[in-house]
Amino acid sequence: MGRAFRFCLASVFAVFPVMAPQPLSSQPSSGPSVCVAVVDNHTAKSLNPERMTERLVRSLTGEKIKTAAMDSSTTSDRTLRPTVENGEEVKRRGCDYIVLTQVTDPNGNHDPTDFHSPEVSIGGKVPSVDASDPLGGQSGPVYRDNLEVNFALFRSGTPKALLDTRLLDRSSANVSDSLMQAMDRVANRIHHELKKK
Repeated sequence: MGRAFRFCLASVFAVFPVMAPQPLSSQPSSGPSVCVAVVDNHTAKSLNPERMTERLVRSLTGEKIKTAAMDSSTTSDRTLRPTVENGEEVKRRGCDYIVLTQVTDPNGNHDPTDFHSPEVSIGGKVPSVDASDPLGGQSGPVYRDNLEVNFALFRSGTPKALLDTRLLDRSSANVSDSLMQAMDRVANRIHHELKKK
């Protein structure tokens, strides 16, 4: 019985090294890793930055891109640059790239805490008839504000953006849903940029 036990034990140890996973350094890399900072709401509208960030992370994640949501937020400055907190978190997480995203109101002031009386404009806003109007169009034309989604892609440790652009989001009755679609468009643009690298 002792010989049989030793034989089984030797067999297990002989097979185990073959079945054990190899160290991470020898496994092939699946692609770049991207850290996504929390979206900055630079409007007076009530938006959900965490939900937009989650959508952007989900849209960016793929078989060749590893994505992580960050705890630190995108800067509230008009010019998108990684903050000190962003830089430290990117280093800690070991990401190759960082995405910064900011929602702004191109027609409004850019400080949501600084409210002014509305401006008078000749001609005013252009109404849009929206099928999602809760009163079914009986309330007359629906006036929608457009929002801008500014986003930038930086390589970790470099101050110059690889991509720094904006897209205009024509909001619908549900601004939050409209911005979810905008996050998908941002992710598509970043995917395109990363494929060039």
